[in-house]
Amino acid sequence: MRKASRLFEIIQILRLARKPVTAAMIAERLEVTMRSVYRDIAALQAMRVPIQGGRGIGYILRPGFDLPPLMFS
Repeated sequence: MRKASRLFEIIQILRLARKPVTAAMIAERLEVTMRSVYRDIAALQAMRVPIQGGRGIGYILRPGFDLPPLMFS
């Protein structure tokens, strides 16, 4: 799976979750290593995606976050 697809999938997983999601759960669902999940979460946070949490706790997406619409020309 390409990185852009993984980042989008992580956002979707967190948007649909009702409780914190661990890196292990994300890694299993995306069939990647936990290290890849940690890097991807850090990349999303650097892009100002409001992900909170950390190792051993799980991750949540703060309420109100939505992806901007795509505009094709």
